[in-house]
Amino acid sequence: MLFNSVQYLIFLPIVVALFWLSPRAVKLPMLLVASYVFYASWNPPFVLLIIGLTLFNFYWGKFLAKATVHRKNIFTWGIVANIFTLATFKYANFLLGSVAAAVHLVTKQSPDYVLNIVLPLGISFFVFEFIHYLFEVNRGGKPVDSFVHFALFAAFFPTQIAGPIKRYDDFMKQMTDKNPFKLEYFDEGLPLIVTGLAKKILLADNLAILVQMGFSNPSAYGAPELWLFTYAFAFQIYFDFSAYTDIARGSAMLFGYHIPINFNLPYIASNISDFWHRWHISLSTWLRDYLFIPMGGSRATNWIVNRNILITFALGGLWHGASWSFVIWGIFHGLCLVVHREFVALKLRLPKFEPLWKSGFWRYFSIFLTFNAVCIGDVFFRIQDTKAAFAAVKKMLLFSPIYTTAEAHQFFITKETLPIIVPVTVTMVAILVLINLPLSKLIGDGVFSKVPPFAKGAFCAALIIAMVILIPTTSAPFVYFQF
Repeated sequence: MLFNSVQYLIFLPIVVALFWLSPRAVKLPMLLVASYVFYASWNPPFVLLIIGLTLFNFYWGKFLAKATVHRKNIFTWGIVANIFTLATFKYANFLLGSVAAAVHLVTKQSPDYVLNIVLPLGISFFVFEFIHYLFEVNRGGKPVDSFVHFALFAAFFPTQIAGPIKRYDDFMKQMTDKNPFKLEYFDEGLPLIVTGLAKKILLADNLAILVQMGFSNPSAYGAPELWLFTYAFAFQIYFDFSAYTDIARGSAMLFGYHIPINFNLPYIASNISDFWHRWHISLSTWLRDYLFIPMGGSRATNWIVNRNILITFALGGLWHGASWSFVIWGIFHGLCLVVHREFVALKLRLPKFEPLWKSGFWRYFSIFLTFNAVCIGDVFFRIQDTKAAFAAVKKMLLFSPIYTTAEAHQFFITKETLPIIVPVTVTMVAILVLINLPLSKLIGDGVFSKVPPFAKGAFCAALIIAMVILIPTTSAPFVYFQF
């Protein structure tokens, strides 16, 4: 049941109505059942997986909290059990494929090591929430007493498939607070849902057509086209994932719940560290708190800190998918962070250039450089064939060849079309940025709630009409559904 499906547009209002019409004692159990129904709509047997993991972590957390001896071992085995479950479903075929490749390299034989394992939707997200819970209990946090509360923490349907990754203490507090019905919930939630759908249908899905056309055969295109496809993908994935988050946050708001903001204008980041404070915020903070800091964080020698950064982002890349291209993407971002960290240290040793570092020119140059670095990483994120991805990046960086070798029926740049394509591309990117900036500020900062109701209704109505008129013939699944 996708957020942009008719089924969800029927399911959501029914569940919201049942929630607010139910007695207080029934609200959360009903919402838990609805969340399991939502998950079962994809593949019913996998409901047993999320229920099984919930039962394990609920009782293991209680066991961990009461432990007076061997507490470290109990905590470790709880983390291992969660990681083993995630690895079995997500990485078994990847590991077997890597072994098969190594065997082929040595023996020149091609063994077929493949298991028939289906990747459960959202497993990367709710497993990370369980790991976070055990970490906090191990640090002295109070375990959850109510199984319904704990189960709903992981299964809450707006966030169970693609996040944002919640923190249990914040979400538990909202579930235990008295939560009276307020029209303000709909005043804030519905516009978030409508704008999220607009981002997905009007922007992400239309950009996906261009991106698919280019990256399905990247070797056929020249450098300018590859840069165009890469810029298009950067905006596609941003509009796609932020759209999911908007719909998730809006849906949660209809029940009176606030879930974390996941994006904060990432493409105006002035360095790669700033980017990761703005992009997929719930994941980047999770990696910081439960991977980077436990490894020692930044309280170590320079070499150790840089090593910790690279390991964190390599594993963060692997979290995104069982593919070496995702690992390379993670290592690339880790290297960018290491370079940025070293550059910050260098700037402190060059005080005479401080006016340059503080100038407007340097800020805009830094934004430009950061955005393009992110886009180069996106090539590995989008093209799963690592050889093809490296070849595409080589073309882009060397800006050669300029013109395409693609067939005439494909999109292509020639000497005749280049003067038209460049200004159109620049205009497209500018429009996408200008469209998104006010939406992010109005919705993300809560200013939208102060807009007069008639203006708010007219704005949402205009988006709905635009979606009906401009909806593409095919709608791609949300990008992060596969993680």
